[in-house]
Formats: sequence, C-alpha cells, structure tokens
Amino acid sequence: MTFARRIFSGVQPTGNLHLGNYLGAIRNWVRLQPDFECVFCVVDLHAITLWQDPAELTKHTREVAACLIAAGIDPKQSILFNQSRNPNHAELAWVLNCVARMGWLNRMTQFKDKAGKDRENASVGLFAYPNLMAADILVYHATHVPVGEDQKQHLELARDIAQKFNNDFGQAFFPLPEPQILGTATRVMSLRDGTKKMSKSDASDASRINLTDDADQIAQKVRRAKTDPLPMPDSVEDAEKRPEADNLIGIYAALADRTPDEVVAEFAGRQFSEFKTALTDVAVAHLSPITAEMRRLLADPAQIDAVLKDGGERACALSQPIMARTKELVGFLNN
Repeated sequence: MTFARRIFSGVQPTGNLHLGNYLGAIRNWVRLQPDFECVFCVVDLHAITLWQDPAELTKHTREVAACLIAAGIDPKQSILFNQSRNPNHAELAWVLNCVARMGWLNRMTQFKDKAGKDRENASVGLFAYPNLMAADILVYHATHVPVGEDQKQHLELARDIAQKFNNDFGQAFFPLPEPQILGTATRVMSLRDGTKKMSKSDASDASRINLTDDADQIAQKVRRAKTDPLPMPDSVEDAEKRPEADNLIGIYAALADRTPDEVVAEFAGRQFSEFKTALTDVAVAHLSPITAEMRRLLADPAQIDAVLKDGGERACALSQPIMARTKELVGFLNN
C-alpha cells in the first residue's frame, strides 16, 4: 500500500507558549509545509487527561491556534483544528485500546512522571494517553511525525500498535509512522538556569520569553538572563562547558539563522552586556511580528473559531474513509 507523505503533529492548549516551543517545534512545522501534506492539531482531548478549567481550556485553545497562525502555519495550505472537532480520534483510540497491550503502556515513562507517587488516583485517560496519540497519527495515515526527545517512546508505541493491527487483521493498512528529525530544532533552556529546559511551568516568568511578551519585556528578560563572570566564549567547545553562555548563543544563532560557530566568532572575548544588546535586537525583530499578529487574531476570536471549524471539517473528511475501512477490517456492521 502506498501512502502520501503526510505530517501529523499536535500541541497542548496549556497557555504561555514561549520561545522554546517556537524554536523547538513550531518554526520547524512551518518549514515542513512545502514538502508535506500537514495536519496540525491543538490537542484538547489530551489536555483533559489532567483536570482543566473549562473557560481556561477554551481560552488557551484559541491562544495556541493564534500562535500557530501568527508563526506561519497557513490554514489554507495545511489543516489546523482542535482535536475534539473530529470524533474519529476518540473512536479509533478505542479500537487501539483493544489492540495495545497493558505491558506496553506500563513501560511509558511519561505516565510515571505525570502520575508521580499517586498512580492510583490518576485518570484512566492519562494512562491510555499514548493510545490516543497513536490514533491521532494513524487516523490520517500520517507517515511522519516531528518528535522531541520526550515523545520518541510514544511514537515507537504508535508503530508497534500499527504493526499489531496490521498483523491481527492481515492487511498492511496503517503506515508505520517515521520520526521527522528536525536538524534545525533548538533546545532552549531557562534564562535563569542554563541546565534546565525553558518551561511554562517554571514559577519565574523571567525564566522564559513568552510569545506574548512585548519588546520591553523581551529586553528586560534578556538583560537579566543569568551568565557567568567570564567574557564571551572564544569557541563552541568553550561555550558547551558554560550552560548559560551556550544557551544564549544557541538562541541568537536560531533567531538569526546563523550557526553557533558564526555567533561565537563574532562575539568572542566581548562582554556579555554587548552580546545581550545584540540578542535583544534579534529577538525583538524576529518575535514582534508574531506577537502583533497573535494579538490581532485574539482580538477577533470569531476568526480563530472559523479557521478551527474549517480545519475540523477538512480533518473529518480526510480521516472518515480511513475510519470506515478500519471498522470493516475489525468486523463492525456499519452498512
């Protein structure tokens, strides 16, 4: 069976999208659009595996959608929608619940991390989360999935589930999705601690550059970003031994579309204050248009809702024949 080159990727509607989300994932999704048929999803079904305030979930869904559009996801070229608009995700997830094995899910490290010591009080949805993720991918016959380190295990599970389904029903029906390695993805660390990932859950807002920050806020956060007392590194190897310096150089390189070697060569031996001024200029120039477009979209929620409604209808149309054939293979009587 021949499958179209199709990307699926999703993002949680948890609010406070930041520079790490943008450089680590969103910008790279934008760059995939010319080469793949792309399906991008705000995964609100996944979000409720942990309790969500309903009003906040609605607000954050719109915010994430606005961010994706502002960053360059073209909702006319790609499909952009929120997951709950397409019931085929949940329906296929139930079928895959009956294909996946308990032992497979017990090995998922993310459940252990999120449930912590209170596993008995975790929702069934949190435990079965990887099966829904597999359904997200397989319901579109997606062939490639952009993944970070924390999602590789889930993609491997999706492949295992697809393979077992194909074996169980004697058909090479589901593709085995491949990880789409993003060579330009940047791992962005906290501005307050270069050994920790930039995170929306960090109590300190100064640890991250939010995509809603204005120029003054960006300048203030860059100026106060933690550094060591030495001048700028004179080699990439030297920078790698200095987490805060390495992080800021990586951010500058990514935003300016340059290599870390080029950045180090330009600023070697100079004071951090001088480098931070240049980094602020690059960050403001790159991020301000995204922030402005996000604000314009969020001022008109009806426009965002219309994009998500259209995307949901297109997602349903794409997945419906795949879901119908899945039912036939399983033996459901639906004629």
